[in-house]
Amino acid sequence: MAKEDSRFIIGIDLGTTNCVLSFIDGQKDESPIEIFECPQIEAPGEIKAHRLLPSFIYIPTKQEKDAGGLTMPWDPFGERVVGKWARLRGAEVPGRLVSSAKSWLCHKGIDRTAPILPLEAAEDVQKMSPIVATATFLRHFKAAWNHTVGKREGVKIEDQDIYITIPASFDAVARDLTVKAASSAGLEDVTLLEEPQAAFYAWLNKCGDDWRKKVAPGDIILVVDVGGGTSDFSIIQVSDKEGQLVLERLAVGEHLLLGGDNMDLTLTHLLFEDLKSKGNRLDAGQFQALWNNVRLAKEKLLEDETLEEVPVVITGKGSGLVGGTIRTSLTRRQVTEVILDGFFPFCSLDEKPKEEPVVGLRELGLPYCKDTGITRHLANFLTTQGRALNMEGGLTPSAVIFNGGVFKAKALRKRMMEVISSWVGQEGEVKELEGTDFDLAVSRGAAHFGLVQRGEGIRIRGGIGRSYYIAIESSGLAIPGMPPSIKALCVVPKGLEEGSVIDIPQKEFGLLVGQDVEFRFMASNERPEDKPGDMIDNWEGTIEPISTLKTNIEAPGIEPGTVIPVTLEVKATEIGTLAISLVSKEKGLKFDLEFDVRN
Repeated sequence: MAKEDSRFIIGIDLGTTNCVLSFIDGQKDESPIEIFECPQIEAPGEIKAHRLLPSFIYIPTKQEKDAGGLTMPWDPFGERVVGKWARLRGAEVPGRLVSSAKSWLCHKGIDRTAPILPLEAAEDVQKMSPIVATATFLRHFKAAWNHTVGKREGVKIEDQDIYITIPASFDAVARDLTVKAASSAGLEDVTLLEEPQAAFYAWLNKCGDDWRKKVAPGDIILVVDVGGGTSDFSIIQVSDKEGQLVLERLAVGEHLLLGGDNMDLTLTHLLFEDLKSKGNRLDAGQFQALWNNVRLAKEKLLEDETLEEVPVVITGKGSGLVGGTIRTSLTRRQVTEVILDGFFPFCSLDEKPKEEPVVGLRELGLPYCKDTGITRHLANFLTTQGRALNMEGGLTPSAVIFNGGVFKAKALRKRMMEVISSWVGQEGEVKELEGTDFDLAVSRGAAHFGLVQRGEGIRIRGGIGRSYYIAIESSGLAIPGMPPSIKALCVVPKGLEEGSVIDIPQKEFGLLVGQDVEFRFMASNERPEDKPGDMIDNWEGTIEPISTLKTNIEAPGIEPGTVIPVTLEVKATEIGTLAISLVSKEKGLKFDLEFDVRN
C-alpha cells in the first residue's frame, strides 16, 4: 500500500547482476529522481559508494574476518560481504559466493526456503536460502540508506513509500516470496512493480509531456528486457479514450531463465575448450572461477567500446605454472559473434523454440532454457499472444523499448530491430523508443511509478498478468487403474485489477477435512477469455501447474474424513499476490490457503 504521507518515494531494482535504489524527495517541488550512491566494500579496509550494488554475497573465511577490513559502520561482524568486493573475491573463491539469488527465488523445482546456496559450498560455509539471500540485499540497502540519507534527513527508509521491481513473468508464488524477503529485511507494506513496466515508466519520466508526441493511438509497444538471469517480454498498447491517450498492458511473456548468465556460460565454454586444447586441465572450482571472470570481462567489453580484448586470469594448480596462474583473454569479436549468432539469430515469426528430450536425472541447478535463441522465444510470445487476442498473423509491434545490461551493446539492439522489422515486413515501420540508462532505468521507473500512485502522471492499465486456476477432481465415474479426471477451475481472470475480491458463490465444492489432502494451483498466459467459475475440461497445453499445497485441514467439531460444502473467495492483493480462502457458510468456517514453495 502506498504511504502517501511519507516524505520519500523509494524504487528498488532487485536485479540478478546488480541492484539499484533510487528515491524522490516529496518535500521538494518537481524533485528529480536521484540514484542512491550505496556504500559497500571496495577492497578490505576500503569502503566506497557506487550507484550499482552487485547482487553477490561473499562468505569470508575466519582468517579474512580476523584480518579485518570487511565490516560496515552498521555491521561490526562482517559475516557476509555484499556488493563489489564480494563479486570480485567470489570470482576467485566460487565456493564462498552466492549469486543469481533472484533466479533461485522463482525456481519451482526446489525448496526456496531451504539453505542451498552456494551449491558447491566450502565445508565451513553456512549456506543460505534464496529468500535469505534476497533479504540480504534489501537489508544492505536499508542499513546503508538509513546510515547516510536517513541520518542526514532524520527519516528511516522503512517508513517511506517503497516499490520493488520483479520480472513480469514472476508468478504469484515468486511475488509472495519477494514480499516475504522484504519483510524479513524489515521493509513492510512494499508494492511490487513489473520490470518491463518500470522501464516504460522510466521512459515516460525521461520524455515528460513530450511522450504523447512519440506515440499514437494504435501503437503496439514491445518492451524487451534481457537482464542477467531472465528475458522478459511485455506488450503495451496505446489507445484513444475520449480524446485522451490511454496505456494498457496487453500481455506478458512466460518465465524464461535466459539472459546474461547464459551468455557468460557460453563464452566460458569457448575459453575452456581453448585452454584445454593448450594442455590446461581445469577442475570444477577453476571452471567456476573462469565463469565469474568471463562475466567481468564481458561487461567491460560491453561498457567500453574502445576495448578489443580483456585479460582473463584464474588461479592455477601445480608448480609448473608461471606465477601460479592460467591466463587467456576474451575478445570483442568472440563476444559479438557468440551472442549475436547464439542468442539473437534471425528467424521467422512462426518459428518456435527448439525442444530437447528431458533427461530423468540431472545435476541440481537452475532450469535454464534449452533453446538460447531469444528471438525464437520472442517470436513464439508474439504469435501465442496474437492468437489469444484473435489477431491474425501474430501480434507485431510498432515500437520497441529495450532494457537490461545486455542491450548496452549497440550491435545487439541493432540485430533485434532487424529481426522484428523482418516480421513486420511491408506492413509498417518499427521504431525504437530510446530509454534511459540500461542499468538504472528499472529503479528510476519504480520511483516514477510512486509519483503516479500519488496522482502525478499516467498509469499503465493491465491488472494481473495471467489467469489462475485451482485443480478440481471430477465427480465422474471412477475407472479402474486410471487416475481421477482433473478439471481446472478459473479463480482469477487475466487482467483483474489488484485489490479486487472475487467470490464464486454459484459453485459449491466438497472439502475433505481432517485428512491429508492436496491442492494444485495452475496458471495460464494464453486464456484471457476465461472467467471466474469457468470449469475447463481439456486444459493440458494451455494451463501449467505452478505450485502444490499438501496439508491437513482441521475443522473443530467435525469428524475427520467428512466432506463439507465450501465456496471459494479469492483476493488479488495490491502487490500482485493471491489470497485464496475456502468458505463454509453452513459450518461458519473459513480456511485460508497458501502457496507451497517447498515443492
